[in-house]
Amino acid sequence: MTPQAEFEASLAATLKALRGEGLFRQMRLPHGLDLVSNDYLGFAEHPYISQCMAAALATLPAGSGGSRLLRGHHEVFDRLEARLARVSGSEAALLFSSGYTANVGLLQAIVSPDDLVVSDELNHASLIDGIRLTKARTVVYAHQNLTELEAALKLPRKGRAFVVTESLFSMNGDLTPLTEIAEIAQRENAVLIVDEAHATGLYGARGSGRVEELGLRDRVLATVHTGGKALGSGGAWVAASQTLRGVLVNRARSFIFSTAPLPVLAAAIDAGLDLLEREPVRRAEVHRKSALLRQRLTELGVSLCTAGGGSPIVPIVAGSNEAALALQAGLTDAGFDVRAIRPPTVAPGTARLRVTVRYPIGDEDLLRFAAAVKRVPGTFFK
Repeated sequence: MTPQAEFEASLAATLKALRGEGLFRQMRLPHGLDLVSNDYLGFAEHPYISQCMAAALATLPAGSGGSRLLRGHHEVFDRLEARLARVSGSEAALLFSSGYTANVGLLQAIVSPDDLVVSDELNHASLIDGIRLTKARTVVYAHQNLTELEAALKLPRKGRAFVVTESLFSMNGDLTPLTEIAEIAQRENAVLIVDEAHATGLYGARGSGRVEELGLRDRVLATVHTGGKALGSGGAWVAASQTLRGVLVNRARSFIFSTAPLPVLAAAIDAGLDLLEREPVRRAEVHRKSALLRQRLTELGVSLCTAGGGSPIVPIVAGSNEAALALQAGLTDAGFDVRAIRPPTVAPGTARLRVTVRYPIGDEDLLRFAAAVKRVPGTFFK
């Protein structure tokens, strides 16, 4: 057997093992009522965004042609970043092609090996990977455990200390006590970085997220926002000071060495911000509908990861991988598009359906979904 054939055999064995553990994943086309996407406000299919993109394509090049430090920069990015800074309440903003590249680039650019990073255990993979690239000493504290966070910041350190957290955790749907974390960080002489990916568009008067909502802008070094969730398009940006933005332009490898986003993306994000201003009812309705679904599921005895709620992410805990897949299959048959979330995305034994409440979904459909969950046999009821 050749080395290549031997390696291919090992890959086949890997896939077989994943199937046996109930962890095999494959892409599925959208089918049924969307209760899985991050398009919380229903902007992704809004005709206004499509129209703005089509109009922009009449004057913009189809491609960017290179990184923004070469030929890929465009005046539409300057205009958009100025608006993103205003919306985020910051001095400046820098657009990246995705939330992953924004998080990795931010952390890699500003954290040194002598620093200490204290990170919530449920932080997104992009934050984890970015922290690893820094080679800094890292302490992971139990999810939302502020006692552990404070203790970690009291450890001896050579350089600076960074606290890294999300404001809304995407698999639990829980809100982070950001005010308390900011107080701890300030008391322990640490700087705070907040990923607002799932909060952008849903919280704050301008819709920039929970840092805005809680009045913490001056106590946070940088926030990371995405256009690919509630804003309905794509891309992501870091909101921070002009100085930090300058450092990112010069040191963030995922920015420097990536082809710039398509110029038309600027038009799409800009249009999403327009809608955010014009149609505030969408945000209010998402929160109302989320409370409705949580209440009904709780009444039916369905085990939720965060029964108290406060976000449009409603995790239905099934337990085993097999139970989550069975629940997914039963709800798919009932006409709902939901997906099983399994390790390593969540801890073993906590496989779940991560249900997202979206503005276009009516109350009757949400109640019908709750009833369908109850009808699927499994081990996920109290």
